[in-house]
Amino acid sequence: MDDHNNNSSETGFNLYQAYSYSLLLQVGFGSFSYAFVNHDRLLVSAQNCDIDELAHPKHLSEILTATYKKVIIGLPATGLTLVPKKLFRADRAADVARLLDVRESEKVFAQAFDDENYIVYKTPGSISSAVEKFGFQNTVYTAAGWVKAIHKNRPTADHLYLEFGKNQLQIAYFSGNILRFYNIFEFKNEEDVVYFTTLVTEELHLKPNQTALVLSGDILPDDRNMKRLAEFFPKIEMNSIRVLSLPGQVPPYKVLSLAALSLCE
Repeated sequence: MDDHNNNSSETGFNLYQAYSYSLLLQVGFGSFSYAFVNHDRLLVSAQNCDIDELAHPKHLSEILTATYKKVIIGLPATGLTLVPKKLFRADRAADVARLLDVRESEKVFAQAFDDENYIVYKTPGSISSAVEKFGFQNTVYTAAGWVKAIHKNRPTADHLYLEFGKNQLQIAYFSGNILRFYNIFEFKNEEDVVYFTTLVTEELHLKPNQTALVLSGDILPDDRNMKRLAEFFPKIEMNSIRVLSLPGQVPPYKVLSLAALSLCE
C-alpha cells in the first residue's frame, strides 16, 4: 500500500477557492483518502491519510475545516446486505439491520445503492462520529460510486470487477447491465484473493478461462496478487474507466473508486 502521498496535483489548485470545489472523502478502517474536484476535473488527490486526522485534524486541518461547494463521503462497512428497491421500506430498515448483528459501538446506514437495490450496512461508531460534522446526508456507501461508474460503461456478462483495498477485496458482477452480485471479503495474502475470486466465479457459474478480471484500487500491474490470479484467470486487465479528467500520469484504476464518489449525491 502506498504511503500518504499526493497522487495528483494540477496547476492552478488553490485551497482559498475551496467554496467552488467538491471534496471527496473515502474512509477506510485505518486510513482515508481525499480528492478535490472542480467541475469534471480531479485537481488533487491523496491516499492513506491517518484516520485520526478526521476526528482531530492537525496536518490536514485547513483541508478538513474549509467550506466546500459539496462534500461526499464514502463509508466502509463491517457488515452489509442488499435489499431490492421493490421490497425496501424505510420504516423496516431497523428490522433488516438485525441481520447484521449490530453492536452498540456501530452505526447503521440505509441508502440507495444502485438502480435496483438499497444497501443496509453498519460502520464503526468511531468513523461515523468523525464524519458527522460533514453531515450524514452527505454519506454514501464506499463502493456506491464504483458500482455506478461500472454500470455507466455497460459491463458485459463475461467481466468480473475487483476493487482492492489494504486488506479488503470488493467483487462486483453485472449481467444484462444489472448488478447481479456484490460482496466484500477480508484477505491476508494472494492465496485468499484467489480463493475468494474463484469462489465467486463458481457461485455465478462462470468459467475462469472465459472470464476477464478487471482490477482497480490498491494494486499494481504484475504485483503478487495479479500474478497469482493470472495462474487461474488468463484474462486480466486494469480498469480504464475515467469518471473525471485526471492530471499528469495518474492511472485511472488507481483512483477510480475515490473519483467515482463524484457520481454520488
